[in-house]
Amino acid sequence: MNSFKVLELKENNRFTDDLFLDNTFLLLTRGSALPKGTIQALKDWQFTEVYSNGNFSVSDRALMENQKHVSSVTAKVTPSLSTPIEDVSMEDMGIKELVSVTDKISSTGASDIESRYDFSHISDDTHRMSVVQNVYNEFWNFILDIYTRYATHRTIDMELLSKKAKELCIFVKANRRYVLQVHPSCDNEPKNFLIAHSLRSAVLAITVGLQLHMTVSKMTELATACILHEIGMIRLPSQLYLSRRQLSPVEKNLLNTHPIISYTILKEMDVPLSICLAVLEHHEKEDGTGYPRHISRDKISLYAKIIAVVCSFEAITAHRTYKEAASSFEAIVELLKNQTKQYDELVIKALLYSLSLFPVGSYVFLSNGKIGRVSDVNPENPKCPIVQLVGERDEDGNLVTIKTSDTGLRIIRVLNKQEQADIVEVAKTL
Repeated sequence: MNSFKVLELKENNRFTDDLFLDNTFLLLTRGSALPKGTIQALKDWQFTEVYSNGNFSVSDRALMENQKHVSSVTAKVTPSLSTPIEDVSMEDMGIKELVSVTDKISSTGASDIESRYDFSHISDDTHRMSVVQNVYNEFWNFILDIYTRYATHRTIDMELLSKKAKELCIFVKANRRYVLQVHPSCDNEPKNFLIAHSLRSAVLAITVGLQLHMTVSKMTELATACILHEIGMIRLPSQLYLSRRQLSPVEKNLLNTHPIISYTILKEMDVPLSICLAVLEHHEKEDGTGYPRHISRDKISLYAKIIAVVCSFEAITAHRTYKEAASSFEAIVELLKNQTKQYDELVIKALLYSLSLFPVGSYVFLSNGKIGRVSDVNPENPKCPIVQLVGERDEDGNLVTIKTSDTGLRIIRVLNKQEQADIVEVAKTL
């Protein structure tokens, strides 16, 4: 791999191949613009070099070789529609058109969408949580309409879906730690299985995409693929995926056709190939034991790798007609074990750093004997998240927030289901 000094990196640098923090951790995907915040974070974490099998894009090499003295000016330049597409290097992902349209939107349009989902002005956590949950429910109803419309009319408004998927990305980015705690009561209805699973998976996929520094256009495609990855289920008998009993071999084989059905549906609608392949491959495994094509490792698209991991996490933590929901902590631990190497380890690592070992919303017992609720991740250490002490408020009336650590206040264990239920009831009275 080629090494690049952190001190020489500039905002909006692009690379001809993926950029890594070390041998495994992806820092920036090929062709993506390097954010200023990432450069500062590397400096804060005292990283001196990053690595890539590629090099700076053509335009960046020219800037570095010939215009180093004007770097403060070029950092402010936004790529225009005339920027050569080869500098973006995304043709192989089948999203050339989407990049040129989605990423080149006017700053006014982007600002309008971002402001619509920016609730940072709401200082009260309970109020903000309520607002976020209402918006989440709006997306839930939208996806319900998408599935219902296809079931009744065999049509999908892809233009509208792409627009809403992009809004979902912006919504999650602005309210990540709140969105991850949303569990609407409507999700518990068996008939809502496909809608709940699709939306939750999309939210998780977006958080992974943010961790991998994906562009807005890529995250929009990823979210779209997540929303539609189960659309083929509509063509199958509902008892196959809602049954409480063990399915027969014939029934299992029929259920396993849904990725092919979903792929065919989208392909016939001229949906971008990258989305179609993500839908087709989301049940493939790194070791080749998945379906329908039994492909492995680098033959599986990145979108499909991400969907495979987040769908598994969602399935473990969600209530089903045939099983009780496991805790987020249990789900993370199970994925980290990855005993049969079915999942991409880079994606698992990205999910871990997005949610932490003790995911947002988990109730934990602390080393000082108090109970805390995980409120946010700690980007420096996924084992030591930020927690809010249950029942303790500061002089402004806000819950006391503390960063846990390996040497100071530590998390001893996660509360079991009954303990969490008791704490939730007690918290309502405080």
